[in-house]
Amino acid sequence: MQADLTMGNLASALALQSEEAALVAELRSGSEDAFAWLIAHYRQPIYSLLARTVRNQADAADLTQDVFIKVYRGIHGFHGESSLRTWIYRIALREASNQRRWWMRHQQQEIPIEQEMAEGDSGRPVLLKDMLVDPAESPYDHALHEENRARVEQALREVPEPFRTTLILRDIEGFVYEEVAAIEGVNLGTVKSRLVRGRACLKALLMKPLPGPRAKALPEMEMSLGEEAR
Repeated sequence: MQADLTMGNLASALALQSEEAALVAELRSGSEDAFAWLIAHYRQPIYSLLARTVRNQADAADLTQDVFIKVYRGIHGFHGESSLRTWIYRIALREASNQRRWWMRHQQQEIPIEQEMAEGDSGRPVLLKDMLVDPAESPYDHALHEENRARVEQALREVPEPFRTTLILRDIEGFVYEEVAAIEGVNLGTVKSRLVRGRACLKALLMKPLPGPRAKALPEMEMSLGEEAR
């Protein structure tokens, strides 16, 4: 039985590698259909990643476009040392890092989470914290109650780099440790260390009492945030 499972996993992995190689070949040939499929498949995950790592929604949208432009222009430089997905996420994080450095050089001012970013349809101001909520449903969204999601997003933004990015890649995007290491360009031990520290920091932020009568901890986060890096 175990041997059958192993052979099945190997066959699946080989099939995926074959499909990816075919996709890369199509992209290198300039296929518009292949590029359209790539955008449709990865646009929302990349946008969600960037929205959690840069300062506002507009920047995340612009950076998402920049990522796919760089993928299109750089596909001939992709030689399969990692998966295509890992390579795309690495480009996205590099763009986010460049954006943060630009912000630090040109802005030198933090935007509070309560910052009014625009006026909504009802005439009421739209706050930055409201713009951080990812409209797409994902395993991460299902794992949290709707009422707690905004607080988790806010706390996540307070986790310092590089721990925040490691948390996002492992606990939200679902990459395995080896993939996170490849994306961030660090060794496996560093990933595990960052994850432990990032989870501890996020847990501490979430355990702070809420103001007002609804103050409470988030018990449903205990298991995921308290576990050690596997």
